[in-house]
Amino acid sequence: MREEIRLNKYLSEAGVCSRRKADEWIAAGRVLVNGELAQMGMHVTDADAVVVAGQVVKRQQTFKMVAFYKPKGYACTAYRGDESGIFQNFDLEEGLKYVGRLDKDSEGLLLLTNDGDLCNAIAKARNMHEKEYIVTVNRSVTDEFLKGMASGVRIHDANKDEWVVTRPCKIHKRNDKTFSIVLTQGFNRQIRRMCEQFGYKVTKLRRIRVMNIMLGDMKPGEIREVTEEEIKELRRRIHER
Repeated sequence: MREEIRLNKYLSEAGVCSRRKADEWIAAGRVLVNGELAQMGMHVTDADAVVVAGQVVKRQQTFKMVAFYKPKGYACTAYRGDESGIFQNFDLEEGLKYVGRLDKDSEGLLLLTNDGDLCNAIAKARNMHEKEYIVTVNRSVTDEFLKGMASGVRIHDANKDEWVVTRPCKIHKRNDKTFSIVLTQGFNRQIRRMCEQFGYKVTKLRRIRVMNIMLGDMKPGEIREVTEEEIKELRRRIHER
């Protein structure tokens, strides 16, 4: 007998979207199962033909997670027509979804997985998961700057078209123009915009950690499998929340 699971979970495990978004798409009539409009709460198996917005989707049955050193100048996008996209330029498997994008001008650790639920659990700001960065700016880092950054900065959230104050964060000066910073949320270009509020411009930004997963001595463009030990600890931290 084939395993039956709820359709929203199936779509999440296929890496298409979160369960909540899946429910929205089902309600909007964007999902077909075996040629018929899907119904809220219905169950499916891997033998069923599931179509979302005209595209056939299949659940990923073998868990996969990789760590990728995204070089500067490449975009985090699944759009295959973008010549600067990471999937166009690097040997990243089909079906993988990046966890928390890095903007084109930034570099460093990018996690990719085919587990939609895990991806969403890591990325959601309310879960308070840490991401660490090393940042170089265009002038000397002062104590006043560090204190202001650490206490929270008022920036504009373009997605909601409103002003917000970033969460207090850990920050440490490394040398005259470089500091490390640990964030637990991820507004678009957040660090760059925080720095701009103090008259600083970011000249280099590199992510070195996502929760317990470290960039380590990886080189730009390098891809490695996340180890079983790393995944076990990652799941433990997620389930603590």
